[in-house]
Amino acid sequence: MSFPTPDLRAARALGDALRACGYGEAAIDELLGEDAFSALLDDRHALEHRLPDTPVADVVRALFLELPVPRERLERALGKDGADALAATGLDHSRIAPVGDLLVAADVLSTDPLHDPPDYVATYTPTSRLADFLTPRPHVESALDVGTGNGVHALLAARHAERVVATDVNERALAYTALNAALNRLENVECRRGSLFEPAGDETFGLVICNAPYVVSPERRWTYRDGFLEGDQLSEEVVLGAAARLADDGFATLLVSWLGASEDDPDDHVLDWVRRSGCDAWILALVEDSPVDHAARWNAHLADDPDAYSAALDRWTSYVAGLGAAWVTEGAVLLHRGGAKHPSVRLDAVDPEELDPADEQIRRAFASRARLRKLKPKQLREATLRAAPALRAEIELAPGREPRASVRLDEGTHPVLDTTPGAAEDVVALDGGGRIGRDHVALARELLELGALEFADRD
Repeated sequence: MSFPTPDLRAARALGDALRACGYGEAAIDELLGEDAFSALLDDRHALEHRLPDTPVADVVRALFLELPVPRERLERALGKDGADALAATGLDHSRIAPVGDLLVAADVLSTDPLHDPPDYVATYTPTSRLADFLTPRPHVESALDVGTGNGVHALLAARHAERVVATDVNERALAYTALNAALNRLENVECRRGSLFEPAGDETFGLVICNAPYVVSPERRWTYRDGFLEGDQLSEEVVLGAAARLADDGFATLLVSWLGASEDDPDDHVLDWVRRSGCDAWILALVEDSPVDHAARWNAHLADDPDAYSAALDRWTSYVAGLGAAWVTEGAVLLHRGGAKHPSVRLDAVDPEELDPADEQIRRAFASRARLRKLKPKQLREATLRAAPALRAEIELAPGREPRASVRLDEGTHPVLDTTPGAAEDVVALDGGGRIGRDHVALARELLELGALEFADRD
């Protein structure tokens, strides 16, 4: 669908009509079940059979399941003005999905990238979810969403930023972003066309978000997936470009990928980038693959065509080998500009399937790391600490064996640290009124860096 001039007035009216009829996450869960989002591609018609004959069910059928609904039934659900607004925006040929209490329009779901146009605009994807969950959300004066796509991250940032700049090289992506801002009656999102950070000029921002087209690939056909630079060079530009535009005390959440010489030496590239950034950095490795596994994952749509699939695997693995790499990692780089002369760097592996919103954890972690820089070991023993509400001790008792214990943060990145029963009970009990035991200082430091503990007396 082309949007030469997005009809923002119609988009605002459409958003009002959709909310008035009850369209949203709660309606989809109630009508289709909590598995609807994951089951959609394979079971669209089976899901349709769960729908009753109600107005909101017709909207779910049209905009979530992407199935035809007669005009008169849409008028029954949205009213004549709402149905007219749907047609006027051009979104009657798009998908409008709820993301929390937002409504986000994008191109219809894709089952085969080979049929996607180069300027395809994806919906709220698994990588969108990762960027959403890993974005810290303090109130900021300005935010920048680079490679905005459908604009979901700009819309989410608009809730806690005075203004948001959304950039994209894809004109259709910017049209969707403008329509989505209007759908949600958000007036503080500005769209600028251009590559990466170029439209932002020399401005600095309190928050930078980038779900980059980071896939290390020999392809160059899709703007939403394939970087236009060799190997992981686009990811390097994203990390350094974001750091250059961070205001003091600003945060960045960047989804990127990086190449490694081997499985035993996978992270030299990303460590070099963050050390040059001048920011405190937290690197989260989300998916780690050999070149053939990386190629297989990104070419799964070819699996029914053995010749094309085999040729793609050969082409992709040869490409990675030609770059001198034998390992590919996809993950997130979180930055905080804290002004330290020697910024801290931390790297952890995270299971993306266990990830929850990590806003509070991330902010605790960077605040604690800034404080730790100023403390000597003895001072840490004397500091008053508080456990995060979601910190848990797990102690396993088995006859004839030494007790085993761990501490787990049941939020955010869900880190787990093995320890002793005494240490687990000690740190979980910290409530801001006591100090850590002498033997448990190393565990406390680790939990502070992970955002599972915090200093009770703030600077």
